[in-house]
Amino acid sequence: MHIETERLILRDAVPEDWEAMHEYSSDPQVVTHSMWGPNTEEQTKEYVAQIIEMQQQKPRMSYEFVVVLRETGELIGGCGIHQAGYNGEIGYTFNPRFWGHGYATEAAFTLLRLGFEELGLHRIHATCRPENEASAAVMKRIGMKREGRMREHLFFKGAFHDSELYSILRHEF
Repeated sequence: MHIETERLILRDAVPEDWEAMHEYSSDPQVVTHSMWGPNTEEQTKEYVAQIIEMQQQKPRMSYEFVVVLRETGELIGGCGIHQAGYNGEIGYTFNPRFWGHGYATEAAFTLLRLGFEELGLHRIHATCRPENEASAAVMKRIGMKREGRMREHLFFKGAFHDSELYSILRHEF
């Protein structure tokens, strides 16, 4: 799959993408609020293999895209939408060299459009750790509403973590 926006291309991953993906997935700053990482090279290669395998699902329920700048072709991050019935969940991760330019907002909005217009979803949600104000800001900019805090519902990296839950309904989009 290949989706173009004003500045970005969201496309299916290919094996050769692992190096550009590893640049940010191995960065401790990037994964501070994530359940995964920092990745080893082997972990990044395994992840790329997993998302390529997901592309073969029939029907396809998960879309993990690499995000590429249209102007230069440089891979700058990743984003995805995962469907469960009429509900979906989105997420995004970007190389910090490209933070603060609105790319996450542009990619996340594109995922909403895909979910509502192509996949026929009714509700799409996303979560972030409470300290991740930048991610929460993206969710607000794309029209999601904060539903609340899920307290200590995730255990990773040796501790329990809270998540802020945001969502948007089809008729709000």
